[in-house]
Amino acid sequence: MSLLEQTIQGVSPQDKATRAKAKSRLDTLVMPHWALGRLMDLALDIAGITRSLKPALARKTIIVMAGDHGVVEEGVSKYPREVTTQMMFNFVRGGAGINVLARLNNVRVIVVDMGVAGDLRALVETGKILSRRIAPGTRNMAKGSAMTREQAVQAIEAGIEIVNGMSDTTDVFGTGDMGIGNTTPSAAIATVITGVPANSTTGRGTGIDDRVLSHKVVVIEQALRVNRPNATDGLDVLAKVGGFEIGGIAGVILGAAARGKPVVIDGFISTAAALIAQALSPAATDYIIAAHCSAETGHKVMLKHLGKEPLLDLGMRLGEGTGAALAMNLVEAAGRVLSDVATFGEASVSGPQQ
Repeated sequence: MSLLEQTIQGVSPQDKATRAKAKSRLDTLVMPHWALGRLMDLALDIAGITRSLKPALARKTIIVMAGDHGVVEEGVSKYPREVTTQMMFNFVRGGAGINVLARLNNVRVIVVDMGVAGDLRALVETGKILSRRIAPGTRNMAKGSAMTREQAVQAIEAGIEIVNGMSDTTDVFGTGDMGIGNTTPSAAIATVITGVPANSTTGRGTGIDDRVLSHKVVVIEQALRVNRPNATDGLDVLAKVGGFEIGGIAGVILGAAARGKPVVIDGFISTAAALIAQALSPAATDYIIAAHCSAETGHKVMLKHLGKEPLLDLGMRLGEGTGAALAMNLVEAAGRVLSDVATFGEASVSGPQQ
């Protein structure tokens, strides 16, 4: 049995008994009923995920998966492909948005080369990033399959392996991405799995104008005609119109779910990966916490399909895991509400009159 198959078999739904105990406790906290609103909803999810009324959530890690995309050849991005490589060095220097927000919220950041079309040997050899490189970028999905099915499995299993190696030192996982052109495969994945047309799932990515946006939709539609991905087969979708980093993120989600860990997904690209993970293991959806709603067109469509309501809506569209970094403290706060806030009885405070 493959690692992917073993992992999928290891994913079970949230624990209903623990959720019920958490609900009983939250119902009697020393405050008006459910006064902390969605923070208490989140506390219920955390209890079900961790199977604990006193969940450990302090050790937070965001895994930033990076990869390049052959579809950039079609002129779908405002920036050249070499920016992906350049940003890898910027992550290591600590100058990216994710670095700043992660430091602020005491989050560890791990950067992974899944298939960047550049020379990153110096970063790998010095241990500054991890290498799970499959190839120097995917093939052009507008002309054929982005990768082989075997490469799709390899990408997902890389994410699973990384989670397995960090599970003993991480309480909450988060996802991030880097890859010029990756909103194109993400929109394609959204179109295939949700059934919503490409002109409603495709956005401006790095800030393209109306002309390029129209062209981007045409490219995605062409890729779907050429490849005909099977919406019920997550591996087929990933292989035909996905990306190596998207597969890696899907693996992080599946690995976290199998380990009973919350996984905070970032924006548009991470949510495309979540759609792949859900297609492979519907139960894994129980472990996903949506950090925010991206300004990217189509993200709301994806979140609706997943059945997730984002914690934040700040008009962000950077990626990198920045939204996940901001949401991590909300996750920890929800856990503290569950474990640390006293009940009426514990505080010797009169409860509400019937």
